Amino acid sequence: MTKILLADPLDKEALEELRSIPEFEVTLKTGMDEAELIRTIPDYEVIVVRSATKVTRKVIEAANKLKLIIRAGIGLDNIDVEAAREKGIEVVNTPAATSISVAELTFGLMISAVRKLGRANMSMKEHKWEKKALSGTELYDKTLGIIGFGRIGQEVAKRALAFGMKVIAYDIIDIKTDLPVEMVSFDELLKRSDIITLHIPLTKETKHLIGKSEFEKMKKGVVIINAARGGVIDEAALLDALNSGQVKSAALDVFEKEPPDDYSLIDHPEVFATPHIGAAAEEGQRRAGMEVVKILKDKYLPKI
Repeated sequence: MTKILLADPLDKEALEELRSIPEFEVTLKTGMDEAELIRTIPDYEVIVVRSATKVTRKVIEAANKLKLIIRAGIGLDNIDVEAAREKGIEVVNTPAATSISVAELTFGLMISAVRKLGRANMSMKEHKWEKKALSGTELYDKTLGIIGFGRIGQEVAKRALAFGMKVIAYDIIDIKTDLPVEMVSFDELLKRSDIITLHIPLTKETKHLIGKSEFEKMKKGVVIINAARGGVIDEAALLDALNSGQVKSAALDVFEKEPPDDYSLIDHPEVFATPHIGAAAEEGQRRAGMEVVKILKDKYLPKI
């Protein structure tokens, strides 16, 4: 029997299916900090996490039986992949499951940023009628720069094209696509874009990829969207760019520290913020959960 630890919540349907399989012993135990996870992990061969649980080197060192780490989602920055590989532990994710969820939220952030929807909503709840003060801009005919043109970046591009936007993109690898998107250099994207959205993982190479010097290369009045990972943007530099007017507005779903302990960026009147909910759509979570089930069945159940 394979002992599986679900350290973060999983879709109800997926959980029920896992628990119905006699070959699996499934334990749902969420909200563990590093110390508790270290005490718990030695009994398990598989751990399944989303974004909340951190599978650190210390956790992996304590995992005497662990063979597989599954991330029900895209990013792996909450898992010490190097430490896992050193111990021969396989790490897999479900990159396609929540791509549409994140892409749709990205577009929601974009519209909110250019049409001041957050401020308009709060104004109405305060029983104000600030119609003239809340004038925005259209997305139509604007140039959208997409940094990171993988699954999510391409889903964002499809929606942008439907809105009549011009789309340019940059990626560190050579991406082949049938979409009418112009692949450009990083610097060219910074210089040409009216709106920039990021869809890249957080790594040593991408930490603060967008900082003071990058903001200086952008068009004055650029709009910044980030539903990837908080650390890819230098938040102090972004706040300075907002204060100077170099960045007109920003819409952020992710932050360098989550939850934040400094709200100076979030409190800026031209920032629209959400609490890392990009993948938090029922359909995306269902797909992620069922992909976890498929991974476990394929790996541990006998083929018929």
